[in-house]
Amino acid sequence: MREVRTQDAVGMMLCHDITQIIPGKVKGPVLRKGHIIEEKDIPVLLSVGKEHVFVWDVDESMMHEDDAARVLYEIAAGGQENIRPSKDIKEGKIEAFAETDGLLKIDRKRLLAVNSYGQMMIATIPGDRAVKKGQKLAGMRIIPLIIKKDKMKEIEERTKGASVLRVLPFTKKKVGIVTTGSEVYHGLIQDQFTPVVEQKVKAFGAEIAGHILCDDDADMEVKAIEKLLYQGADLILCTGGMSVDPDDRTPLAIRTAADRVVTYGAPVLPGAMFMLAYKVKIPIVGLPGCVMFAKRTIFDLMLPRLMADDPITRDEIDALGEGGLCQGCETCTFPNCSFGTGGTKG
Repeated sequence: MREVRTQDAVGMMLCHDITQIIPGKVKGPVLRKGHIIEEKDIPVLLSVGKEHVFVWDVDESMMHEDDAARVLYEIAAGGQENIRPSKDIKEGKIEAFAETDGLLKIDRKRLLAVNSYGQMMIATIPGDRAVKKGQKLAGMRIIPLIIKKDKMKEIEERTKGASVLRVLPFTKKKVGIVTTGSEVYHGLIQDQFTPVVEQKVKAFGAEIAGHILCDDDADMEVKAIEKLLYQGADLILCTGGMSVDPDDRTPLAIRTAADRVVTYGAPVLPGAMFMLAYKVKIPIVGLPGCVMFAKRTIFDLMLPRLMADDPITRDEIDALGEGGLCQGCETCTFPNCSFGTGGTKG
């Protein structure tokens, strides 16, 4: 950066915004930093009192912040049809927006590679959350006004192979519900669990493929799960019988009906007794009783992923301990809160 006479600055790059102030009429930049000064700009600069300006000498080995921001966007979301860039790049900053309702996935290793490389940054909203079409997902910018082209090429090489951000569209699920409990099965109390579950899945456009009431009988529950699978359900939700009481048989039924159990238990409150298993690729979920009465639970964290066919691992569930405690706020702002933000997930 150096100071030059305004008349000698043609062809040079401004290091700072040039602001014009006309009382009661206008206050704002007439020329922005990064602008290449032209002959026609000289009278403008002189009219706002700029007899000298600070400039960068144009260097072919360097890249302007706006051009580098475009490279950063390609690293973040290049080729992703469900994400679009902001129309304008301002002061080296570009943003990414969702083009459809879906689940935001973040490649955290690539994100860290960018943010630890120096002179550049990508900031995102939390991943593994439901997002709406038009929602802002990330902002990225180059820190200095210009950056070496070689540096941008190297970070492209380090992060090639996949983008940092993806949005997985939600799929229209056929949901089967198995409600367990002798008190409900024999009509002693009304089933208050199923309406809550139906409301949550229908918010994602799901169809209820079937609902079966069961006694506290593992064999009956297994047959109910198998029947719903046979009828075409591609997500099974089991309610009731999920605690450690001797007569709670739902975990046994899920283990019997499934090919693979991911977890029985999660470091999340409310929701510690959550269970997840798979029959081939179809999730079979055991929902703890808290889902019936608590505003937000483990189910709200897992449901967007289930609706986007995003496979869930034990490691990912274990990492939910940090941020896994719902504060039970009087006014719930979820998902714009710490609940479910998780720790160092891969």
